[in-house]
Amino acid sequence: MNSTLKLSVLCLAFVAQAALAADVGERRFLQDGMSEGQVLMKIDKPDSESEDSGGGAKVREKTWIYFAAPGDAQTMTTVVIREGKVIRVTRTVIR
Repeated sequence: MNSTLKLSVLCLAFVAQAALAADVGERRFLQDGMSEGQVLMKIDKPDSESEDSGGGAKVREKTWIYFAAPGDAQTMTTVVIREGKVIRVTRTVIR
């Protein structure tokens, strides 16, 4: 690999890592009333997802969990979504 290609690959990796870190840092700005799509655009898909329909109820509730990550270390973010809107955001410090 020539040095120009190596430098290009290194720069691309750095930019990709910085973009990921920026998304992770956005977790602290989530708020009630945001749409499901806004959350996905801001911080991407959750690390864990569950859905509860309350035993056949027409109202569905989703719980998305984002685990601690570089840029948001030691903090787990839980987002509860009902009818496509965020109804609760919880940020928990984990050690």
